[in-house]
Amino acid sequence: MKSWSKDIDIYAPIQHVWSYLDGSFENMQKIMPQVVEHTPVKITEEGVGSIYRQKYKEGSRIEEYEVETLEYVNEDDHKRLKIGFTLAKMFEITALYELRKINDHQTNFRYTVTNAPLKWYVKLFLLFANDRVVVKFLERVKHVAESE
Repeated sequence: MKSWSKDIDIYAPIQHVWSYLDGSFENMQKIMPQVVEHTPVKITEEGVGSIYRQKYKEGSRIEEYEVETLEYVNEDDHKRLKIGFTLAKMFEITALYELRKINDHQTNFRYTVTNAPLKWYVKLFLLFANDRVVVKFLERVKHVAESE
């Protein structure tokens, strides 16, 4: 298993940044343009245990999988969303989005992703994996949140 964690300060209120992670599908697409579908399958009142059917486009291929909410915290100064899914029957992935209010106009965003290979030969791919995707995602969220 491999894990990456990075954080960035965003010059936008915490609720505004949260709206891209826990808001409408249209808002989610602004920070995750490859997600082409995000349909609720099972919604729980507390958030944890909710399941969404998601479609992700990579080039001309579309992968379909179920995303489960593993953790959910929505407080005024701290927000946390952890999801898990299996991609292409080869990787078990978790993504943790954590927001902390710095002040009324600034938010710290920490993104942690773990990737566990489910097949022995896929472990080789992880040897060469780096945090580039994590850094690009943080920069995209910062850019979108600060420009809207």
